[in-house]
Amino acid sequence: MAIKLYDLAAADPAIRFSPNCWRARMALAHKGLAVETIPWRFTDKQVIAFSDQGRTPVIVDGDRWVVDSWSIAEYLDEVYPDKPLFNCAQSKAYCVFFRNWIDRVVNPGIVKQIIVPLFGFLAEEDQPYFRESREKMFGKTLEDFGAGAAEALPAFRASLTPLRLTLERQSFIAGDEPAFADYLGFGAFQWARTSAPHDLLESEDPIYAWRERMLDRFEGLGRAMPARAA
Repeated sequence: MAIKLYDLAAADPAIRFSPNCWRARMALAHKGLAVETIPWRFTDKQVIAFSDQGRTPVIVDGDRWVVDSWSIAEYLDEVYPDKPLFNCAQSKAYCVFFRNWIDRVVNPGIVKQIIVPLFGFLAEEDQPYFRESREKMFGKTLEDFGAGAAEALPAFRASLTPLRLTLERQSFIAGDEPAFADYLGFGAFQWARTSAPHDLLESEDPIYAWRERMLDRFEGLGRAMPARAA
């Protein structure tokens, strides 16, 4: 029986943009597990009420459910130990740091670039919730928060220097082959790729080349999702 993944969708149910859901999708693909992805929207809280919370990703594996991409990765390594996402306890500890860097540095830089266009492709019924919740979080309107995105882009690119230097030395964040650290990073850049009207990465950037390699993994799973800038 395929694992069910509740996956955040835009107005077009084929468009899946959530960075956290992409972390889970790539982790499941890494394990080679059969997956049924179910489009979910912000206002579909009742659909995942069984999980005692209101966010995706959520996976259902038989009679078990797991929420949060990190917890999903831990669950997958526990229940399906082949092809580990964390090669050892030490690599998992390093991955905690990388997750925090992505969440606290990379994702906030991406949000400024994509917040207004992302709002535009959400389902109409999701837009009031998204606007109210994000404006409460930011303390300003979506439009004011996203103002000056073009001027902020060089600083965002500069903030990626630690990742850029890493990928100048090795093919993947985890080394010769990707692991969950790569899926943490890929989730962020796939979010940008599917939401921004222009590419946030320059084509000569080692991060761009890494993202291309990641898009081609698992028979082009990531590349099958069209880029907003295309």
